[in-house]
Amino acid sequence: MASHHLSRGFLTTALSPWGEQWKKMRRIIISEVLKPEDIFGSSRRELKKPTILSASFITSMMFSRRYFGEGRKDGGPGLEEEEHVNSLFTSLAYLYSFSPSDYLPCLRVFDLDGHETMVKDALSIINKHHDPIVDERIIQWRNGEKKEVEDILDVFLTISDTKGKTIAISRRDQSPTHTHAAEWAMAEMINQPEIMQKAVEEIDRVVGKDRLVQESDIAQLKYVKACAREALRLHPMAPFNVPHVSMADAVVAGYFIPKGSHVLLSRVGLGRNPRVWEEPLKFKPERHMNDEVVDLAEHELRFISFSTGRRGCPGTALGTALTVTLLARLLQCFSWSVPPNQDQIDLTESMNELFLAKPLHAHAKPRLPASMYGN
Repeated sequence: MASHHLSRGFLTTALSPWGEQWKKMRRIIISEVLKPEDIFGSSRRELKKPTILSASFITSMMFSRRYFGEGRKDGGPGLEEEEHVNSLFTSLAYLYSFSPSDYLPCLRVFDLDGHETMVKDALSIINKHHDPIVDERIIQWRNGEKKEVEDILDVFLTISDTKGKTIAISRRDQSPTHTHAAEWAMAEMINQPEIMQKAVEEIDRVVGKDRLVQESDIAQLKYVKACAREALRLHPMAPFNVPHVSMADAVVAGYFIPKGSHVLLSRVGLGRNPRVWEEPLKFKPERHMNDEVVDLAEHELRFISFSTGRRGCPGTALGTALTVTLLARLLQCFSWSVPPNQDQIDLTESMNELFLAKPLHAHAKPRLPASMYGN
């Protein structure tokens, strides 16, 4: 039910059934949208301060603005942006939730668990912020007021098919994987200072203290990538992968899966499988250091980070750049420790999601020259 509403009838790239339309959407996203040198790079160059970006970064790439609404006087997000982000997280939470109407469609009209109402309300808020911007941009292109592509919305509005017709593609596939992984990695590393120290030493050796970590450094930050990869294994963004439909009868591990079945893979079950991982509940980045190249994607499906195969996430390169850069800059810019009067960071997961149950609070001490932090 939730996936139907969030994808506007399974029209998004992530949830659309396999076929020519899905191939077309994926091809356009890869070739026209997910180009880090054009989007991630340009957005980063516009920054005047070494700001760590999360939701505002995605909003900037999509709409050429940091926040929805006016924002606060200090430059931070205002009530409108908080409302928007909360609605996005509500939508993601219900995407994987159990609902009786998914198994007994006749019950959907009653909305017994209230899920449909919650999803519709969240989507209404999201659309309230998105639609006016989209409508205004369409008019600007139509009237010739806008001539240059500046963000992802412009890409969508100007792409044409082989017959010259404009193509509109929904991009409701974004989830803040990079901030989720970085937060869990930081929480685990603060509780294990020896791991954090090893990562910081690598950053100092590769980058130094006279400049900030850049995309070009990522290939050499093998241990930092191992920490991010371990966070994705142990603390996945969501309990399941995006649901897909089997195209033909299949037998997997002795189980018969008939054609037309909706298939879900347990991210938690894979990443914490004791038959695959030694001490699966322990945060151990070293387990990923045996490979010559440390990649955040897991192609052998021992856990799910950005997925794999034909339906794998096309934004793996961009997601990797965001995740590793965010984590590396947090480690490079500050020395982190447990707050006073606290023995360690509480790693309890929230009851309904895989986020930290309590907000991550830590003591941060600048470790770079003052000039590196801007004004």
